[in-house]
Amino acid sequence: MDTSQPGAGEPDTGRPLVVTLTARPGREEVARLCARLAAAPPAGVVCEAGALVRADLAAVDALARLGLAAARHGHRIRFRGVGPDLRVLLRLAGLEETLGL
Repeated sequence: MDTSQPGAGEPDTGRPLVVTLTARPGREEVARLCARLAAAPPAGVVCEAGALVRADLAAVDALARLGLAAARHGHRIRFRGVGPDLRVLLRLAGLEETLGL
């Protein structure tokens, strides 16, 4: 997991908070990333999803949870590196537009 953000009390300098999903994110990893979003002041967020090795429902769940956590806490999240197979699953689940893909 890779995250970067302005220090506590510092204004948002326009640099997005970056969170990176590993190849097979587990529930604990996704929960940690969601907690990180909850603790951060509202800002732009980039979720690097290019390392995901399988387009499956676990990956759909991870992106959906991160998107929901970001929205709950006033973040604007963008997903980068989402492969075509995962995009198809997100479309079938009705989440492609919701997640801004």
